[in-house]
Parts: sequence; C-alpha cells; structure tokens
Amino acid sequence: MEFRTGGNGSGGDQDGPNPRRGRKVYNRHTPQQIQRLEAFFKDCPHPDEAQRRQLGRELGLESRQIKFWFQNKRTQTKTQHERADNTALRAENERIQCENLAIREALKNVICPSCGGPPFGEEERQRNIEKLQLENAQLKEEHEKVSNLLAKYIGKPITQMHLLPPALGSSLDFSPGSFPSQETGGLSIPTVGPALGLELAPVDVCNASVMYQFKGFPDMEKTLMTETAAGAMDELIRLVRINEPLWVKSATNEKYVLHHDSYERIFPKATHFKSSNARIESSKESVVVAMNGMQLVNMFLDPNKYVDLFPTIVTKASTIQVLEAGIIGSRSGSLQLMYEQMHILSPLVAPREFYFLRYCQQIELGVWVMVDVSYDYSKDGQPNSLRFWKLPSGCMIQDLPDGCSKVTWVEHVEVDDKSLTHRLYRDLVSGSLAFGAERMVGTLQRMCERLAYLADENTPTRDLAGVISLPEGRRSIMKLGHRMVKDFCGVLSMSGKLDFPQLSEVDTSGVRVSVRKSTEPGQPGGLIVSAATSLWLPMQCQTIFDFIRDEKMRPQWDVLSSGNPVHEIAHIANGVNPGNCTSIIRPFVPTENNMLMLQESCVEPLGGLVVYAPIDIPAINVAIRGEESGNIPILPSGFIVSGDGRSDSGAGCTSDGNIMGSGGSLLTVAFQVLVCGPAAPQQQLNMESVATVNTLISSTVQKIKIALNCSGLD
Repeated sequence: MEFRTGGNGSGGDQDGPNPRRGRKVYNRHTPQQIQRLEAFFKDCPHPDEAQRRQLGRELGLESRQIKFWFQNKRTQTKTQHERADNTALRAENERIQCENLAIREALKNVICPSCGGPPFGEEERQRNIEKLQLENAQLKEEHEKVSNLLAKYIGKPITQMHLLPPALGSSLDFSPGSFPSQETGGLSIPTVGPALGLELAPVDVCNASVMYQFKGFPDMEKTLMTETAAGAMDELIRLVRINEPLWVKSATNEKYVLHHDSYERIFPKATHFKSSNARIESSKESVVVAMNGMQLVNMFLDPNKYVDLFPTIVTKASTIQVLEAGIIGSRSGSLQLMYEQMHILSPLVAPREFYFLRYCQQIELGVWVMVDVSYDYSKDGQPNSLRFWKLPSGCMIQDLPDGCSKVTWVEHVEVDDKSLTHRLYRDLVSGSLAFGAERMVGTLQRMCERLAYLADENTPTRDLAGVISLPEGRRSIMKLGHRMVKDFCGVLSMSGKLDFPQLSEVDTSGVRVSVRKSTEPGQPGGLIVSAATSLWLPMQCQTIFDFIRDEKMRPQWDVLSSGNPVHEIAHIANGVNPGNCTSIIRPFVPTENNMLMLQESCVEPLGGLVVYAPIDIPAINVAIRGEESGNIPILPSGFIVSGDGRSDSGAGCTSDGNIMGSGGSLLTVAFQVLVCGPAAPQQQLNMESVATVNTLISSTVQKIKIALNCSGLD
C-alpha cells in the first residue's frame, strides 16, 4: 500500500510531489508498516491528530503520511463495499425477474375454482360489466317506481323514510301469509302501528323487497357509530353513579370535577388535541325538574324542542340522520347523529360547535340515560376543523312519584383554545361555569318550570289594565316572549361581523357590529344592524339585574324613552323566582302612542337576562286574543348579566333564587335596529347608520355606569 499527498488517493505512481519543485518525496511503506496500519484501521478508521503522531513515531512516519494513508484506505474500503452491494442487488434482481416470469406462466394455466374452466378473458369481463350495469339501471328504475308509490301513500318523499321509527319497517310483514288476496288479485299491506296511524294501499309484492333501501351511512360506518355510542353509554353510567375516586370537589366552589389521573386509569384514551392550549372541562350536577322522564327524553331527541329547553345555551341544533329511532313508548335504543351550536351570549366569546352521536337507553323502569359523544363527521367530504370535542357527556333521568324527574348531568369536553378566550370571560369559561353541568341543569330546571306555568290555568298574572282576559291570550304572550328570547340569543354570536376601525370603543371591550338581511317570518323584513358590547362592573349580579328590569329605573338608561317614565300594564309570572316573568310595558313617548314594549326577564345559573322588543298595539292584540303569534314581527334587544367567574365572585344562583356574586359582574348590552325595509336598496346601509347604532349602545352603557356609580371605571 502506498499513500499520496492528495486527499482522495488519485494521481500518478509517485508517493509525493515532484522533487523538482523542492518538496519531499515519500517512500513506499514496508510490509510491517502496512500490517500495523491495517490493524489500527480496523479499530479506529478516523484517528485524531494525537493518534496520528503516536502512530508516526511508532512506525517512523510523519503525521501527514499517516493522515493521507487513512484517507486513501477509507476511500478504497467504501468502493469495495459499494461493489459488493451492487453485486448482491444484481443477483436479487435476476432472481425476482425469474420468479415474475414463472408466475406469469402459471397464471396462463389457472382454472376457475367454481366450474373448472379457463379464466375470463378481457372481452368476456367487459361483457359481464355491461350486463351488471344494465341490471343496476333496471333496479334503480324499479326503486324509483316503488319510492313514488310509497311517497303517494305515506305523504313524504322516500328520502325522508329513514327518519321514521323502525317500528314502521318491523310492522310490515312481507311473508306470503301477510298478503291476503283481494278480489282484484292485488295484495294489501297491513296497517302500520297506531302510533303512526298510516295505511298503505296495495303494492306489487315483487317490489316489496326494495321498499326500505334508504339512503344513509354505509353499514361499516353505522356499526362504528353504534359501537362508539355503546362505549360512551357504559362510560357515562359509571361517571354518573360513581363519585370518588372519579370525581373530587373543587377547592374553589365545592363543585364536582373529574380527577384526571383516576379517569385515565379507568378510561384510557388518547387526547384529541395536541396543542399547548388544549384543556379539559368537566363538571357534574343534579337537580329535580318539573317534568316526567318520558317527556324529557322526547324533547332531547327533537332538535327544535331541545333548543326550546336551552334557549340561552343552545343557539342551533339539527338532526343529521336518525340511525335508530328506538322502541315506541320508551325511545330506548334511539341513536342519531346531531349538530349543535352553544353560546355564552357575548360577542367576545366564540360559539362552540359539535357533531355528536346522541344515544338513549332505558336501563331500568323509569330510568333513562342520554349520552352525547363527538363523532368525526365530514360534511360534503370535507374534514371538519372544530376546536371542541365532546367526551362521553349527558344525563341520567329518573322518574319521581310526583310527576317530576331527577336529572344528573355530566359535561366532559376537550377544548383546543387556539384563539385564547377574551380576558373578561377567561375565568368564567375555563372554570367550567360557562358551559358546565350546573348551567345546563339550572336552565333545564327553569324551562321545565316555565312550561308548567304555561300549561297551568291558574298562573299568577298581574293585569293592571285588564289587558289579558283569556288563558289563551296569556299563553300566546308567553310563547311570544320565549320566541323573543330565542331570537335575541341567536344573534349574539355576531356572525357576519364587520370591522369599523373609525368607531370609538366602549372601555376595553369595544363594540361588535354585524349586518344581515332579514327575510324570515317573525322578524321585520329588511336590513338589520346588530351591535353588542361586553364590559366588567365592580358590582353584584343581583344589583345590576334588578336595576335593569325595574320599569321605574328604565328612564335612567333607555335612550329611546328620552327620560320619560314607563308603566307596566301586564305582568305574567313564568317561574317561582320573581325575576322570571313576561311583561307588557307602555312607554310614555308622545310620538309613539301606538307602541308597546314586550319584555322577558329570567334568572340564569350564570346571572340574569332581560330582553325586550317594541311591538305595535294591533300586533300584540293578536296575541292577547290567543291567536297564533308566530308571524308577529319582533326585533329584540337586551342585556345579559353574569358573574365574572373569579373565585371571589361566585357566579350563580342561591337556594332562594337570588343571583350570587360578591365580586364583579360581566354585562353584555345588545341592540338591533332596522335600517331599511326590504324594498329599499342595500346601499342605504352607510357609515352613518352604523355610527348611529354604535352611538346608541355607547350612550346606553354610559348611562348605566352613571346610574350605578361606575362612571369613573376605565
């Protein structure tokens, strides 16, 4: 082995530079030196400077000679390894090619296992495909005929048949004995169960087999949904029935929260969100409500009635598909995929959206469990990007002898708080108060009480002017007030928010403005501007709530009353708490003799809510006479007051119905103004209209702060 001055071992046969240039010529190595270098290379192919000097002294060579020898040796070794690898890969390639050829030859001689004949050729395969396509088209045509026939007798398109209870399919017996012959030679289908009250006319028995092939999820995905719901049901039952060690009482408010270490040991699962802002919210609470269990179950499974039960929490709800309708009479086994949007009623907090499975099971006589668990539903093939994941949550409903029910509620949600919650609401939201079990059961308790008052003929009514004389009129006014609250809560998410940087801000929260074109019944048609703001006040919730709902105090903050007094002419109680009521108010405004004010106030677990809307006398007379009030146009505005969620504020309600809160409170003010009618051009919405709404809300906030001695608050 020889070494050269170059680092890569290239060059001529000389061991060094040309001697004519005055540089030293290195001699070839002796066999003993090469042997020693080879042995050292095996142990250390990359010697450092000290090792090279030591080796040079031992062999009588310079450090530079040692360095170049090792460079050349490494290059030579690498080349040898690459050559060996190439040889092995070439041999493997040849072996695979031989196996491939052998397989192709074997495939040419394969036989059909069914008939023992040769395999289909490409031509025959194409003919079979065309035949199957033709049969598929014929089946589709037959299905369309039967669908139209069913739609004629059932009264709804066949695409909606998956929403009917499975008892419809089970009560139709397609066995030969179930089709008694008619004189005409036709066949009759038995009457569907009395709960549906449907009778189907004769149909052709040959088409009966395709009657109930409804469009829906694939069987595999439906099986996955069923297994997910069943697992969630088992988990929720244990969460409801077990306290320690799964649940521990919070040191701040004595409420139950999950002990995560114990929970993960019993129900191990991967977290859904991986970001550093992800957190878990958990809570459990029990109450007794004035409604029996079966009524509650039916309302929970109907998205419209579900929103009616939680109008200040659930702003939207819909059933995407009913997978199982459950047993008639108990709804046990009902499973449906649903969507809901929840809101805390402030424009500063983004609404929460969920796609989830709702599964109902009657586990004992008079005991139901309703579980919700998030499901990764991709709408229109697009993956959702929701930031909230509902772990097994829901309630256990137990019938009580007096027609009431005990409801135990569990909320367990994983939150990915990418855009951090506004600082005003951070404590309230992260402390499981805003979307927790206490708020859910408190609202449910109040609404069940309200429904009981609605149905009671002897509901307390203070009618100073003899306005409401009929029970039907009282119920119609209460329904109108409920719709007003729902509409008000629905606009507070401020979808379609516009940015107006030139507008002044109220304190540090600012005014949020949104614009929408209203075409829905029950709202005035045209372009509506909504404006809302939230602020912190260093006062108790009860003080602020009482001030706003007191008609004697209204001239102090109501800009539209121009300081004139107002008078309550009718007062309908809709709960035990005096703060839960529906009122008709007459403002003493000379230019508005034909105008009244409908107002609804209620005490919520977080605080209180006051909503009102102007309504003209002819319209309210329709409701007073007990007629349908669904088309009466109303445009509500109002206030929401709650605790700030801090440990010293104690947001919520006491046992006697008063709103708690020894610390500060959060006040949301929201106004809606019709800026132009449906026939007016949309260009009429200009900065002047938006600025007017902004001035209105800013002035109202300032008047409230002055009246409450908080005008110096920054």
